[in-house]
Amino acid sequence: MSKKRILKLISIAFGAIFAVSLALSPSANAADNPFVKSGNAKFSQGDYHGAIADYDRAVELNSDYAKAYYHRGVAKRRLGDHDGAIADFDQALELDPDDADAYYHRGSVRSELADHRGAIADFDRGIARKPDYADAYANRGAAKNRLYDRHGAKADFDRAIALKPDHAEAYAGRGFAKYKLYDYRRAIADYDKAIELNPNYAAAYYNRGLVKPKLGDHEGAIADYDRVIELDPDDEEAYNNRGVAKDALDDYNGAIADYDKAIELKPDYAAAYNNRGLVKSKLGDPEGAIADHDRAIELKPDYAAAYFNRGNAKGELGDHHGAIADYDRAIELKPDYAAAYNNRGVAKRNLDDYEGAKADFDRAIELAPVLGRR
Repeated sequence: MSKKRILKLISIAFGAIFAVSLALSPSANAADNPFVKSGNAKFSQGDYHGAIADYDRAVELNSDYAKAYYHRGVAKRRLGDHDGAIADFDQALELDPDDADAYYHRGSVRSELADHRGAIADFDRGIARKPDYADAYANRGAAKNRLYDRHGAKADFDRAIALKPDHAEAYAGRGFAKYKLYDYRRAIADYDKAIELNPNYAAAYYNRGLVKPKLGDHEGAIADYDRVIELDPDDEEAYNNRGVAKDALDDYNGAIADYDKAIELKPDYAAAYNNRGLVKSKLGDPEGAIADHDRAIELKPDYAAAYFNRGNAKGELGDHHGAIADYDRAIELKPDYAAAYNNRGVAKRNLDDYEGAKADFDRAIELAPVLGRR
């Protein structure tokens, strides 16, 4: 039986996809409250603190002015004051329960706080009051994606695109849903469209780079990560994933260079250490591989793949007892880890523990029947 190794652990850049509109909606009473008008002007110039100060004055002048609370909530959100923003949106909605924009922005803040169910409830309310609200459909789709409701997400992105055919974020979000539904070619088509609409859309290039290897296009993935890095030279995940693609093409030195850069940018990047360790083993450096897997485990003690890969490196050095200890830990962390049972069986066989080896091989085949056909 042959050894199986984890070749990649890729992080999916998803949160960056959904750029939520923070444009201010017009205020019917702005002319009656000059502080809202001046606050909006400051907001449009990026002076969010100044805008908030003016909205404060607007509320002092008229404490029942719903849009003043709404605008102040949007400005607070720009400054990362999520609690303050939600409090203002709550007040705006208490005063005006039919404000679709306030539901939309409160839902968007809740998404940022990982309250995706609460976000969906707010997007539902916003859409009920404004059925053609494309951004609300798109952000509801994003929240559904976060909750693994891929079909529901796709339906929302479909609707957002029907309402707003140039909605790049909706194409990217739908592409992600299709990717998770294993519809790789259509996912790429959506990312292509998102990039056509926004040629500087780094997250779309990044996620398209995730999909292309599923179709065997590692060169295309590298080209996408090249573009991500051109747009954001400090994106450590793009370096890591480009390293994975180079590894798949047997460009081991190029892969190590990318993992080195990813680690330089993020010294606690456990996956990059693990991936670099895999390549070092391929280059005949099991000692260096073990050092990298040690570091990955130090950073992430429940990292089953790193224990598995370290066990492989120890086996290459003839340390079968040490390999077994690592496979034990990998299986403890991931009880259905067929490859770890398989490789532990190899190590036991190397130690003449044929009964133990057979038991592990049997369990590996039970979990992954394909192993029995090797």
